[in-house]
Amino acid sequence: MVGEVRPGYTATAERGEGWWAIRVVELPGVFSQARRLDRIEAMARDAIALLLDIPSDSFDVTVREVLSDEAGRVVAAAIQARAEALERQELASATSREAVRTLTRLGLPQRDIGRLLGLSHQRVGQLAGDDNRLTGQGQAVAAS
Repeated sequence: MVGEVRPGYTATAERGEGWWAIRVVELPGVFSQARRLDRIEAMARDAIALLLDIPSDSFDVTVREVLSDEAGRVVAAAIQARAEALERQELASATSREAVRTLTRLGLPQRDIGRLLGLSHQRVGQLAGDDNRLTGQGQAVAAS
């Protein structure tokens, strides 16, 4: 039916002796286990469906991992470091595009720009092409 809300359940997973112990928050007494995180949702679904005698695809399951303080710290640090690296990469790309744009306007050939920026001349061409596509210039200008 349109607009019908599916029931949802939260499966918490806490690492034990080589297994993830699974508990369904909304259904006290529903437990399961899995060796790997990628199996938690399926195991929780099976346990819920069995208890409630409903199809395992008739409800939603949200998995929440419960980590030790140490594990939580290192996971958070790794995620933060990747986010910062992505930000820096985006800044480096924008700065490189600006440098290519400026050096091209000053008349330097792509190979020289690549050498100055530590990029291949092919990458310089890509960055120049990105810039040309954004401004609507490019092939038509080169053909004239």
